[in-house]
Amino acid sequence: MKKFFRIFFLFTIIISAVSLIRVRGQGQEHESMVKYTPDFRFKDGIYVNFDQVKSNSPIPKAKLLTSTDYNDKEFFKKLLESDKIYYYDGMGVRQEIATNMIWGYARNGVLYIQVQDNFTRITFVGSICHFVADITTVDTRYSPYGGYYDPYSYYSPYGYGNYYYPYGSYYSPYARNNMSRNEVKQYLLDFETGKIIEFNREGTELLLMKDEKLYEEFVRLPRKDKKDLMFVYIRKFNENNPLYIPVNQ
Repeated sequence: MKKFFRIFFLFTIIISAVSLIRVRGQGQEHESMVKYTPDFRFKDGIYVNFDQVKSNSPIPKAKLLTSTDYNDKEFFKKLLESDKIYYYDGMGVRQEIATNMIWGYARNGVLYIQVQDNFTRITFVGSICHFVADITTVDTRYSPYGGYYDPYSYYSPYGYGNYYYPYGSYYSPYARNNMSRNEVKQYLLDFETGKIIEFNREGTELLLMKDEKLYEEFVRLPRKDKKDLMFVYIRKFNENNPLYIPVNQ
């Protein structure tokens, strides 16, 4: 019996020690992260890709090679008028990137995403973001492959359907009678993957799948109510699944 209690006592100590280490580790992990609120400010600079957005680590102004005054109110507008952006990387090596290949930038703590060579503000930030963009669509009346081709989407091999591709577009060189038009469209940005999806019923359902309860509520709604309540459920999702971002150092 004494041997049993001795083993039980040692086992309890080990479990307690492991739990303490785990809690401390989680605490250290969250020390560098903050829950997003409207008061949060992203670091100003150029975000080459979405990974830099998630880590809140852009190329700062000080590392950008430009003749534009860093204090100029239109600094980013003038910088992005060039075809290329030149900067120093973390090793101090001079790098360059085509302007139309960057993800976007942050000015005064606000994110701007590049869509068809234009930069538009992300007005609603969360685990699911929402923004509005002016885009140009092309109606292709003829294609050697037959049918209508949407030049502003691409096939995803990951089973998510069609995503909007923000860095330009493609249309068939064989197309005839092309007609283009400008229009305003709403989009959702999945902050976990960086994927951009058109803000419609299908896109909303796709992202709500990550919250089983909300998804089931939404799919049970009448079709008309779904259209009216899409944004309401996006807000609910963000409340249930808050976004955490590395704090500014």
